[in-house]
Amino acid sequence: MTDIATRVRNGVDTDVLFGTLDAIKAQPEIASFTFRVRNRWLGGAHNRSTIKDFYAACQEDASRTSAFEVDAGEPQILLGLDTGPNPAEYALHALAACLTTSLVYVAAARGVRLTEVSSTLEGDMDVRGALGLAREVRNGFSRVRVSFSIKGDAPEEKLREIAARAQARSAVYDIITRGVPVDVDVAVV
Repeated sequence: MTDIATRVRNGVDTDVLFGTLDAIKAQPEIASFTFRVRNRWLGGAHNRSTIKDFYAACQEDASRTSAFEVDAGEPQILLGLDTGPNPAEYALHALAACLTTSLVYVAAARGVRLTEVSSTLEGDMDVRGALGLAREVRNGFSRVRVSFSIKGDAPEEKLREIAARAQARSAVYDIITRGVPVDVDVAVV
């Protein structure tokens, strides 16, 4: 039991974590993933994404037995019916989740036990851009603020170092701060 308690840190099996890293170092091609989301409009601002299959480790992954369904919408003030968080809120959620997961993994790898991790994210947006009312206003966020609260069995300096490393390794932080090419194809049926 002590061996398992030592091995599993913050809910992360560090043997599996380091084994995965070693496998990718030995065979870099298994690091190529393709994630998929399928979305369908349900009416008004309401739409639903289904998330299940993805490509990983040189093959289609079939480990998920059921799909995740995520509804999106808009608040009433933006012509919606509050059928779900809006896409900008999902972007903040994705950033929070990725930073948190990265932080937990980094802490586990560095032998730090966490007792609490919470965050608050805020994104400022002038919706005139997205509504086509002001060309000089960007469509998305003009600024995003992330505030973390972290507690663990390490000194403050170490916890700050782990948070900085998590930021440097977060895929969603990278997508948001550095951008990524997006190809859009339209089929009219």
